[in-house]
Amino acid sequence: MQRASPNSNQSTGSTALVLLNMRNLHDYKTVRDMVRPNSESPWGNYFAFLHVPIAKAKPSDSQFSDPLRFVRKAGETIKRKRSSFAVVLTGQLLEMMKKCRNPEAVARHINRTLRNSSMTIFNVIGPMEKLSLANHPVKAMYFTVIGTPESLQVTMISYAGNLRVVVRAEQGLIDSELYNRSLLDAFDMILHDACGKQ
Repeated sequence: MQRASPNSNQSTGSTALVLLNMRNLHDYKTVRDMVRPNSESPWGNYFAFLHVPIAKAKPSDSQFSDPLRFVRKAGETIKRKRSSFAVVLTGQLLEMMKKCRNPEAVARHINRTLRNSSMTIFNVIGPMEKLSLANHPVKAMYFTVIGTPESLQVTMISYAGNLRVVVRAEQGLIDSELYNRSLLDAFDMILHDACGKQ
């Protein structure tokens, strides 16, 4: 944000919406197991929201000159909030809305929540081993969620030891060349800092 407009985040607050999987899975379940009545892990999407404020960075802040410290701090914030009672209540609220009203009411609530968020972050842990479809090896995979109203979306998936990051932005929101340079600089700083501290 500072490169595009040095004072942009001094007056505005940005919030990331992290979607958490609330499905209680300890091992692989077949569809037949999940559709049974009173199943341990019923069929369907079970998730909750986690609102995470995006830190307001100043070039003079020491925490931003050390990229690993910034990443660790963001991770600690997400872990702390993920363990909060608010996440459980959000998941139960969505479930109660689905039972008492209907799935459309839940969809409207989720859409309103997404509309009031600056960005969303999705993370999927993919397969550790390479896959093939109809005897054709899958070299890589990625995903994005379309049709959602937020301005910026970041999706991440791991596949066979590689990480794919997809960024989807509202047209005209971000200078894509500047964003790509900034993202590569950030990854390089984190890699350099991580390798230098080992």
